[in-house]
Amino acid sequence: MIGNFIGVLFDGIAYGSLLFLISVGLSVTMGLMNFVNLAHGAFAMLGGYVSVTLMMRMGVPFLLSLPVAFIASAAVGFVLERVLYRRLYKASHLDQVLFSIGLTFMAVASATYVFGPQQQPVALPDFLRGQVSVLGLDVGAYRLFMIAVVIVITLALGYLIERTRFGAQIRASVDNQVASAGLGINVNRVFSLTFALGSGLAGLGGGLGIDVLGLDPTFPIKYMVYFLLVVAVGGAGTIKGPLLAALILGVFDVAGKYYVPAIGAFVIYALMVILLLLFPTGLLGRRS
Repeated sequence: MIGNFIGVLFDGIAYGSLLFLISVGLSVTMGLMNFVNLAHGAFAMLGGYVSVTLMMRMGVPFLLSLPVAFIASAAVGFVLERVLYRRLYKASHLDQVLFSIGLTFMAVASATYVFGPQQQPVALPDFLRGQVSVLGLDVGAYRLFMIAVVIVITLALGYLIERTRFGAQIRASVDNQVASAGLGINVNRVFSLTFALGSGLAGLGGGLGIDVLGLDPTFPIKYMVYFLLVVAVGGAGTIKGPLLAALILGVFDVAGKYYVPAIGAFVIYALMVILLLLFPTGLLGRRS
C-alpha cells in the first residue's frame, strides 16, 4: 500500500509539473499583461506537433526536438502578439475571451486538416523508458526526466523575472506603462518578448508531455480547463502560486482517478471549489 501511495504521489507530482510548465505562460499573460488568452493551449499543441513531426518524419532525437518546439511556439506567439493580440490589450475581457477562443477553434481545425483527427504516435528514446531506482524506489524514467526539466526551468524563470534587467522591465511595464516608456523602456517590445516566452514555454510543455497528455487536434479544448484551474487556484501573475497549485491539483487528480475511479474526474473540481473558497485571490495571488 505504501508503495502504491508513493507511486501515485510521484506520478501526481510529474503530472502537476507538466501542467505548471504549460500554464505558467498563461499566468504571466493574465496576471502581468492582463490578457485572458484562452488560446494558450493552442501554443502547447503547436509545440507537440512540431516535436512529433521532427521525430517521426525527420528522425530528429526527442531531446533535440524540444528546443525546436520552444522556438517555434515562441516565434508564432511573437508574430501573433504583434499582429493580433496587441490590438486587444485595452479591450474588455469578454472581447479577449471571444477572440482567443476563436483562435483556439481555428487551431483545432487547422491541426485536423494537416495532421488528421487521430492521436499522434510518439517514440521515446530508450533511456526514458522503463523504471529507474531512486532511494530504493522504482519510478518512471520519463516522469523523473519531466520533473527534472521543470525544476530547472522554474529556477531559470524565477531568476529571469526577479533578478534580471528584463524582469525588472516586465514588472515596471505592467505597473505603469507611461512611466516605463518615459524611463526609456520599450514597452511594446517587452510585452512581445514576454508573450513569446509564455508561448514558448507552452510549446515546450506540449512537446515534453506528448506521452502523458497525448496529442490530437482537440488538445487545446481538452486541457483548457486544467490550465485555467492552475492559474485561478495559484494566482495569476506569480510563479510560485501556479507551481504550488499545479502540484496540488496534479497529485489529487491522479490520486482521485486511482483510488476512486468512479468519481475521480470530479475530485480536481471539488478541490478547486474548496481552495478558491479558502483563497479567493489564489494560493499566492496578489491582494488589493
